[in-house]
Amino acid sequence: MTAHDTHAATAERAWGQLREIVLGGNERRKEVVDALGMSFFRIKALRRIARGPLTLRELAEQLLTDRPYATLVVDDLAGRGLVERTANPADRRSKIVSATPAGEELAARAERILGSPPPALLALPAEDLAALERITSRLASHGS
Repeated sequence: MTAHDTHAATAERAWGQLREIVLGGNERRKEVVDALGMSFFRIKALRRIARGPLTLRELAEQLLTDRPYATLVVDDLAGRGLVERTANPADRRSKIVSATPAGEELAARAERILGSPPPALLALPAEDLAALERITSRLASHGS
């Protein structure tokens, strides 16, 4: 095995472990679904809308879904009092969706839950955590 092959195999193992940490247990995903009482997709939509008003087309594009499904999700969120539709001044045929104060509060709650580090990360010694932060910062700055 060449040095390149060894390096690639090590990178593959590290990537697999990162994927398992982030995607494997989905602890935070389950926690936020239970806490907010709606599907993760609806929570994701609410979080996007809370960042700033969007048209249904923009929301569908950001969520990688079709407009009819985005409409169903927005209908549900509106029924819960979390979002509202207003006329789009730039295009009278479309509506702009924005978060209500209750929606902004719930989106912020979701962000707090999702942003909470898992126990295994909090249990790392300070020097390991500092090294991990340095490494992940370098990875993030290089993009994917």
